[in-house]
Amino acid sequence: MVFPATPPYDGTLTGFWKAPEDFCYKLPATMTLQEGALCEPLAVGVHIARQVGTKPGDSVVVMGTGLIGLLCAAVAKAFGASMVCSVDVVESKLGARENAEKILKLIGLSDGADIVIGASGVEFSIQASVYVGGMSKAEVNFPIMALCCKEATAYGSFRYGAGDWKIAVGLVADEKVEVKKLVSEIVKFKDTEKAFNKGKEGQAIKILIAGPNEKNVVKQTLCKGLSKERQ
Repeated sequence: MVFPATPPYDGTLTGFWKAPEDFCYKLPATMTLQEGALCEPLAVGVHIARQVGTKPGDSVVVMGTGLIGLLCAAVAKAFGASMVCSVDVVESKLGARENAEKILKLIGLSDGADIVIGASGVEFSIQASVYVGGMSKAEVNFPIMALCCKEATAYGSFRYGAGDWKIAVGLVADEKVEVKKLVSEIVKFKDTEKAFNKGKEGQAIKILIAGPNEKNVVKQTLCKGLSKERQ
């Protein structure tokens, strides 16, 4: 099992974890540990929104409806965007320009969106994003001429930066972003490997793994946006 992007530590799946004090945030009493766990990916969405300067009245299109894409959309709405649209499963038979035209017609933005966020990492999606307004492979074919003609600005975003975590915790605490609905399942610690495999196969939005000392874990599943709990 490999844990990328976590050097020098290979994950935090343990009963106790030592971390620098500067990197720790105290959760408000009203927040659960499950909500706290979702603050990490939420901080990614916060970082992106701050990078591109999302402000009240903006129209935002998010390419990709995985966990990060959904949280990017939620943050954009919390930041005051007047219109937020999430797009996924773009028809591969059409070219990037044709797909963009379909998207803009569908959401009623004939002049294009103010902000387009590529959250899928798929090269084809990134290409379409330029015409509608991605992190993906190290190198992708990019419609640079279209970007120049539209005088659009492209931003790169990597994880999160100073202040993003604090804002993420505040958004959850103030109920401006409801992260609980994105939890597909909470599994016992002994089922960790199964959880990773299920996540790798794209069978869930977000799977949380209970601590090794937690008992009476409640399994949670989502169905059409409605949460059902069973012991």
